Formats: sequence, C-alpha cells, structure tokens
Amino acid sequence: MIRVLLADDQALVRAGFRSILEGEEGIEVVGEAADGGEAARLARQHCPDVVLMDIRMPGVDGLAATREIAANTRVRVIILTTFDLDEYVYGALRAGASGFLVKDSEPAELIHGVRVVARGDALIAPAITRRLIAEFAARVTHPDPRPRLSALTQREREVMVLVAEGLSNSEIAARLVLSPATAKTHVSRIMTKAQVRDRSQLVILAYESGLTVPGWLAES
Repeated sequence: MIRVLLADDQALVRAGFRSILEGEEGIEVVGEAADGGEAARLARQHCPDVVLMDIRMPGVDGLAATREIAANTRVRVIILTTFDLDEYVYGALRAGASGFLVKDSEPAELIHGVRVVARGDALIAPAITRRLIAEFAARVTHPDPRPRLSALTQREREVMVLVAEGLSNSEIAARLVLSPATAKTHVSRIMTKAQVRDRSQLVILAYESGLTVPGWLAES
C-alpha cells in the first residue's frame, strides 16, 4: 500500500486529488495539510511514502516544507506546480523534491507519478528537464568534484552521466550493452556511494560536480 499525504491550501484541490487517488487500488491517502508547516508535522507523524506538495502556500511554503521533510525523514515529495516552468523548480529539487507534476495533469499521470516516486525513482516531466539543465549550467561556474564521486568506478561514472542525460535503466542498458538488472544495480550503487535520495538528486550532483555538462555547452 502506497501511503500519500496531500498538502495544498485549497480544500477543493485536496478533495479532487483524494478522490482520484483513493479510487486506485494500492494507494491510501493518510492525511491532508493546508500549509507547509502542517505538511512537515504530518509527514513526521504519519511517515507516508509520498507527499503531494503545493509550492505556494501561506505561512510555511512548499519549498521550506520540502527542505524540512527531506532533511528529517525518508518521505519523498512530489511538487505540484501551476505551470511546467515554475520559477521554484530548481530550488525545490535542491531542497530534496523527488519530482514534479503540473496541477492540470490527467488523473492517470497523477497516479503514475505517485507510483514512480514511491518506488524510489525521480519524476521530472520532459517539459521541465531542459530548463533544469539550463539552470544547472548557468549556476555552476566552478564545478566542485565532490569527494563522494571519488569512490565511483569508471563504469559507474559512465552510468551516472547517462542518468544525467535522462535515460532510463533500460536505455542505459541498451547504450552500454548491459542487462537492465545490471544497469539498475549500477544506479543503486551510485546513489549509495554518492549519498543521494533518488535519480533527481543524482542529476543535480552530476552537473554540480562537473561530471557532465549540457551537450550544447560541450560543443561550444
């Protein structure tokens, strides 16, 4: 059973999400919060698998709440945005969010997103990915090699670069002529060695460490 906490200052929005999620087998809504402070408290209290977090709420906003939840629990957070190019996307990832959903997503996308994040994968819509990479490139003027990457083997570095390009485990396996299970094992080991929560954090680390750069910068 995937346990979900809803955090949004609009009661009708929460009711809509609850209706969609509770109609799906294997998903249970364990609580609702109207602001970030309440969301962080309920996350500690109920230990859900996933929090659906609105980014803009009165009092403690979703960004601060995500930072607190990521720092103090193993709960994963999906940020809910009004637009796919929300100005807080980069900051939310840095705060520890595992992915993003646009509020007007189809019910099937919401359900899929909850399942993806609950199993430990990152959820970043294609429309958001390119902007994120551009943000990484613009902000990282002096890459930090990070001691965490020194423990990676050459193969693991190759895999991490492909993760940063947005490839799935199956796509990584095909690119490197590996079995999907081996690719998945490499990704899991990399996350353990790099001390990151999920693939989105791995992408951030790949760019901030200088392990990889956007293709258009590499060609310039």
